Amino acid sequence: MTKLRGTGFAAVNYPTGMHLGGDPTQSLVHATTSGNFVVTMSSVDLGQGLKTILAQIAAEALGVPYETVIVDTGDTDTGPHCTGTFASRTTHRAGNAVIMAATEARKAMLEVAAEKLEVSVEDLETDGQGNIHVVGVEEKSISVAETAGAAHFELGKTISGRGIYLKPPSPMDPDTGESDPDSTQAHACTVADVEVDTETGKVEVLEHVEVADCGTAVHPQSLATQIKGGAVMGYGMALSERYVFDPKLGMSLNGSLHNSRPRTILDVPSEMTVTNVDKPDTSNPDGAKGVGEPVQGAATAAILVAISDALGGHMFNRTPVVPDMIINAAAGRPQSYKPLAVNTQ
Repeated sequence: MTKLRGTGFAAVNYPTGMHLGGDPTQSLVHATTSGNFVVTMSSVDLGQGLKTILAQIAAEALGVPYETVIVDTGDTDTGPHCTGTFASRTTHRAGNAVIMAATEARKAMLEVAAEKLEVSVEDLETDGQGNIHVVGVEEKSISVAETAGAAHFELGKTISGRGIYLKPPSPMDPDTGESDPDSTQAHACTVADVEVDTETGKVEVLEHVEVADCGTAVHPQSLATQIKGGAVMGYGMALSERYVFDPKLGMSLNGSLHNSRPRTILDVPSEMTVTNVDKPDTSNPDGAKGVGEPVQGAATAAILVAISDALGGHMFNRTPVVPDMIINAAAGRPQSYKPLAVNTQ
């Protein structure tokens, strides 16, 4: 049995946001009678921790405890517009829409508090613990819950805000071909060490180091798990997840986890080193950029480069690189794969 080792490095530059019709996302924020705040979005939490992040962003902009913020992403038919949860755009677009809506709701909240305390809005500040007090006179205060109750039941006012983050469309210049197609650029780089068994074609990832430049780390723990999750998805693209389509009907012929197998916990290193540059992006208020897809692409490419390094520089012209391809490459034989001839009539 011959096992070869190789090291691969790859870097990805990935656009955040698009210019498709401005690529807008909207948010609505309102206070309940008990002083909680509901953030209504049509962006969807796919497991990337979106609700947690948006609640953090809203709480900071409102000046209220995180625990009092409820993020509702229930129904895209009735919720405010969102272009979509894709392209690593959601924290950037939705986060900034939430900041705008929460800032407007905070202004309405302070106006009610000022009326109750008989002071000007400029004299008030929040403590982040659920209270509003006069600057320099902390004993003169009112709770956020009391303020919300007064707005609803005494003053007949709403505490709410609306926000939309919109990047102006940037059509391509017909003469030069130039445009401004995105809002900012996210980056990721991966170094991977692999061991390749030339008799069985098995590839084992021994070590993985991933660095992301995705702006402000709004929730560091969630960010770390998303970087790792994206990397594991990259393993699947490199090693096992093959997409086969019917060339006539365009239908997927292997749309199951059985015949397009993603990687599992058994296929990844016991330790994965991940980190983020944590440099705020200056193009938007929350300072965040995308992370999901940049790390996925970098991991995929690094694994493929590492396999090539282990095999003395052999380059494969397709992915995933499955065991028979490795066995043939190691033996110097031509590859057995051919273009599929399925339903071509």
